[in-house]
Formats: sequence, structure tokens, C-alpha cells
Amino acid sequence: MDICAAVSEDLRVMPGQTVLVPTGFAIELAPGFEAQVRPRSGLAIRHGITLLNSPGTIDSDYRGEIKIVLTNLGSDPFTIHRGDRIAQMVVSRYERVQWDEVKSLKESVRGDGGFGHTGIHKKASHGSSSSKS
Repeated sequence: MDICAAVSEDLRVMPGQTVLVPTGFAIELAPGFEAQVRPRSGLAIRHGITLLNSPGTIDSDYRGEIKIVLTNLGSDPFTIHRGDRIAQMVVSRYERVQWDEVKSLKESVRGDGGFGHTGIHKKASHGSSSSKS
């Protein structure tokens, strides 16, 4: 769902500034559900507006007003008007897990490679050549 700003007057967000934007609503989620607040892609690409804690999690026991931690990473000031769509929210079910402490983990192909380890295509070596007749 879209989340709209419930500001009482226009809110100007300067480059590098972070603000807490009211939405004017609260929710009550059933146990086992969470809401995730996410940025809007159009605001991000056009204005550099995003959410710092993305996705922000709203737990089922929170009863306060939903507020959006919005920041301006762009180079120009950005003005938020009442009713502007500033974020999106997805409600989803989650599972509680029970952790078991172990001395070692099972091996995997990836192992401990992380932080882009599987996301970059390695260029083929140009040092060798092969030809077909």
C-alpha cells in the first residue's frame, strides 16, 4: 500500500537532511505478522529521496503512529505536501525460529563468500585461445 504524508504544513527537506514524517495512522497487526516500510522508486530516482532504515519493520505489538524516516540524498531541496505518497508498506507473515548453538556449520559451495561474492560475473581469461576446425 502507498503511505501518504500527514504533515500539517509543507515540509522542506534540504540535501543531506533526515526528517521524521507523520502519516496520521496506526495499525494493529496480528501476532506472526509484520509490516515493512519501503522507499518509492520514483522519489529515489527523480529526487534522491529514500528511507534510511529500509525496510523499516513495524512489529505486531507496536501501537503508535506510523512515521517515516525520510532522507534527501539528492542535490536539491525537496518539499513534502500533505497527501504526498512518500513510502510503501507491505504486510507479511513471518516465522519465529529457535536457534541451536553448534560448534561448526555444514559446508556449502559458497562457503563464507559474501558482499557481492555471487553477484559479479567474472570475465573469461583472454590469455588462452581455442579454435575449432
